[in-house]
Amino acid sequence: EESKASDSQPVVCDFDFMAEFMKDVFVSYGVSEGRAAVCADVLVESDRRGIDSHGIGRLKPIYCDRMDAGILKPDMPIDVVKETDTTALLDGNLGIGLYIGPYCMQMAIDKAKKHGVGFVVVRNSTHYGIAGYYATMATQQGCIGWTGTNARPSIAPTFGIEPMLGTNPLCFGIPTDEPFDFVIDCATSINQRGKIELYARNRMKTPQGVVIDQNGIERTDTDAILQELVQGTCALNPVGGAGEKTAG
Repeated sequence: EESKASDSQPVVCDFDFMAEFMKDVFVSYGVSEGRAAVCADVLVESDRRGIDSHGIGRLKPIYCDRMDAGILKPDMPIDVVKETDTTALLDGNLGIGLYIGPYCMQMAIDKAKKHGVGFVVVRNSTHYGIAGYYATMATQQGCIGWTGTNARPSIAPTFGIEPMLGTNPLCFGIPTDEPFDFVIDCATSINQRGKIELYARNRMKTPQGVVIDQNGIERTDTDAILQELVQGTCALNPVGGAGEKTAG
């Protein structure tokens, strides 16, 4: 009986252990030690903040599986396509967004420190974790930070049922004189796929109103939702919800 009770207890891992584990996983795929450490830091920061949808839970489905499939490259150069004193266009060559994002944000911060503003855009990048990580990079160095990214179509427009818009998150960070800076990090949908993956891992239903299907039905069956999001037969609702009462 005691053995059964102990088996049901959750396993608690230290954040440092998780970060080291993730770094080792990235290294095993051919990512350099330094970049692997950065990738792990971005992911574990999400877990530290309680954003379980974008932390270690995404290591396998977003990064490992995509490297296995050859659609994500482990360790690619970051090329400068165009650059001015205050702006830059970079090419990530389909490398891991978790090391491309910090590189770009640091370049923007360096430009801002020297010239008052810095704006860096990257093409051919990939999933870069929580946007709040990058805004916080700026606030910790005394700058106002802004970051955003595009995403594949997954949101139905108001009164729509077909996925046409990306979650396209926006994030702002502002230094304060409080113990912590002001950072807001949000998608343009009520929820995003990572949260639904989290519901699946915890065997929970998806809250009503988050997802709509091709018949206009608000779905709560999490496992089927994940399959149909891939097929394009389900869509996330926009940030205000479905219909004019909430989103219109």
